Amino acid sequence: MMKIYISADIEGTTGITSWDETEKDKESYARFQEQMNREVKAACDGAIKAGAKEIWINDAHDSGRNLNPRLLPKNIKIIRGWAGHPFSMVQELDSSFDAVLFTGYHSHGGSRSNPLAHTMNPYDVDYIKINGEYASEFTLHAYAAAYVGVPSVFISGDKGLCEDAKRLNPNIRTVGVNEGRGASTISIHPDLAVEMIEKEVEEALKGDLSLCKIQLPKEFNLEIGYVSHTKAHRFSFYPGAKLVSSKVVAFTSEDYFEILRTILFLT
Repeated sequence: MMKIYISADIEGTTGITSWDETEKDKESYARFQEQMNREVKAACDGAIKAGAKEIWINDAHDSGRNLNPRLLPKNIKIIRGWAGHPFSMVQELDSSFDAVLFTGYHSHGGSRSNPLAHTMNPYDVDYIKINGEYASEFTLHAYAAAYVGVPSVFISGDKGLCEDAKRLNPNIRTVGVNEGRGASTISIHPDLAVEMIEKEVEEALKGDLSLCKIQLPKEFNLEIGYVSHTKAHRFSFYPGAKLVSSKVVAFTSEDYFEILRTILFLT
């Protein structure tokens, strides 16, 4: 029985350009919340066509209360809100799952590929790096999946993120729906995005899933760059962390779970 996990964000949903379109209390949010829901449903439909019998969905944006479960297939379980677990956007993911899919994801903090590019906390964190490379929320959680032996087989979001995912593992299926240009985006039609997501998810899950497994590094050198030096100073007192410049805190571990725990408390 194929068991699939979907982690759903919103800043990489088709057409999104402004923070207002991602916030529940703003007038423009409803239209893009609907598109987020459509893209998650498309991923579910593709997974079901490929043979998935059980689908877990993490509503992984902001308050975790964006998706409407009534618009999704009946064979889902949905995670809403935040438990505070270090796995964060892939909470409840474990080795019982066959694959993980990511929808609506966006480029890392410090990237030019999305006007809303950020990693984890967009207000306090400028960027996160692992072993000298910028890390997106996709990178962090694809590594979490690898930590429990689950392959990351599909991602939709902005074009820059999809290119980064291919560099991490060229076998990951991608659908690039937006392309950032400064404070603007160039997007495909939302109906086309839905069609492509369903098709690519189905193809991804019908393929050799083992090809999408990610090999974790033997050691992780975490670097968090903050917007304010005051945050960096405060968080440098976390056990094992050190202040390496006025706005940058570093932490090293051979255990990726410790990296996730550090990110949870330092962002």
